Amino acid sequence: MTVSLSTVEDKTRATIGVRLFTVLAWVPERQALRRVHSSHPREYPVGGEKTVEVAAGWLARCVTGQEPYFGADSAAVREIFADHDLIAGLGCGAVINVPVVDDDGNTLGVLNILDAEGSYDDASVEAAVSLAPLAVPALRELKETW
Repeated sequence: MTVSLSTVEDKTRATIGVRLFTVLAWVPERQALRRVHSSHPREYPVGGEKTVEVAAGWLARCVTGQEPYFGADSAAVREIFADHDLIAGLGCGAVINVPVVDDDGNTLGVLNILDAEGSYDDASVEAAVSLAPLAVPALRELKETW
């Protein structure tokens, strides 16, 4: 049985806490990230896409390099997200982005985990990285439907 992305959200919430949780699927043919799960569907509806990199190096780090990004404060959130005002309005000022990597080594997507400034530390990043494999089956199934 495949773990749903809602279950990944629940496990993330229980493990490190989260105010805003989205999952973006990587669409390499278009160099785009498509939102496939959202804890806040009104503000961040499923189906939305990001095709422009906001901050230099973020795409290379998370998607290509398969390394997590940790932004501990609201300045880091502003640097990465064009919609930082909306994010701040939801009470978020810290972010962890974790790549979801398939067994074959390809990036399937990214977990976006946000909470209040000061909520996360290096241990939170490690915990988030350990949760990312839970999203592999769901993202793999979604990819097959495109």
